Amino acid sequence: MKNKTMISKRAQSVSPSETLKISAKAKELARQGKSIISLSAGEPDFNTPKHICDNAIKAIKDGFHGYTMNTGTPELRESISNKLKRDNNLDYAPSQIVCTNGAKQALGFSILAMVDEGDEVIIPAPYWVSYPQMVKVAGATPVTVRTSFENNFRITAEQLEEAITEDTKAFMLCSPSNPTGTCYTEQELKELAEVLSKYPQVNIISDEIYEYIVFEGDHVGILNVAPELKDRTVLINGFSKGFAMTGWRLGYLAAPQPFVDAVAKIQSQETSAPSSISQKAGEAAYTGSLDPIHEMRDSFKKRRDFIVDELADIEGVKCFKPSGAFYVFPDISQYLGSTSAKGNTIDSSTDLCMYLIEEHGLAAVPGDAFGEPNGIRLSYASSMDDLKEAMNRLQKGLKELS
Repeated sequence: MKNKTMISKRAQSVSPSETLKISAKAKELARQGKSIISLSAGEPDFNTPKHICDNAIKAIKDGFHGYTMNTGTPELRESISNKLKRDNNLDYAPSQIVCTNGAKQALGFSILAMVDEGDEVIIPAPYWVSYPQMVKVAGATPVTVRTSFENNFRITAEQLEEAITEDTKAFMLCSPSNPTGTCYTEQELKELAEVLSKYPQVNIISDEIYEYIVFEGDHVGILNVAPELKDRTVLINGFSKGFAMTGWRLGYLAAPQPFVDAVAKIQSQETSAPSSISQKAGEAAYTGSLDPIHEMRDSFKKRRDFIVDELADIEGVKCFKPSGAFYVFPDISQYLGSTSAKGNTIDSSTDLCMYLIEEHGLAAVPGDAFGEPNGIRLSYASSMDDLKEAMNRLQKGLKELS
């Protein structure tokens, strides 16, 4: 008789999120009364802007409590369509947009709608922790391409072309990047697009969730330099990062109509539409003033400059200045193979992060989780006081390693 277990092979193939693991460890130590400074969260420390909250409150008071259309309210999809034209110079009809329960769901459902077993998906590393796991859940194979610190962790056109095989179904691109904060230049995107134009079977998933947190110039996406790729590109975005709306769980995708219809079928059976109240909040985000968003961006820029300068003063640490998002991803390879005062060997970035949190009260995310063993991710979406204390703890912790 065939041995059957309660847990599917699909579930067994997926690893838990390393970022959530570190966050849980930080909370556990804090509950024990230990002083913990956490730079592990990918979450703005600002409140959602008032005009957005006010529209949500109005919706509650007006009794807007029921289910909405599966793909989102007509008003929200219209506001997203207008935003894409206004901010990105892209033309998408409201019918080409699916509103989802966070951008993570837009990504997950897009992969489910796109790949089959045996397909390959190219993912530049360092990558957001969920990308390879989502591909595995869909039954496909993640093909990670390790980028270099020297190139600010951006995949080159040569690396992309080398990774493409007859089984390649998609290429995932994230700019600005989580975990590195790097942004692809217009020229780099053109070079990637030239490669992709030669392989019509390769689709593009462009994750642009950090588009409002760009410090030098305006955000540029791959469709801005290669509009001819639009018929095989899925644009992923949402409200969590730029508008400090992480808990509202609202994202979306824009894509060719046949693909949108496929995602909509999956969503109709899995979750249906996002919260009606969150959708009204999102509508206000795109139709209201962007001044609060620019203020948050300017604050992040000051914090970025501070943390990069501090890291430059720590012996053995290398860090480039990221162009977007709210992360730095310093190279800490010089400390791998070192020993702590308690005699524990630091063999990996995971070992280093566990040492920092347990012995110095500093929570960071190991580069191992992002496919880059020589780095750690530090989020500067924290107060300046916390960042100053965090840098003191990091410097002290690394100094004590031999």
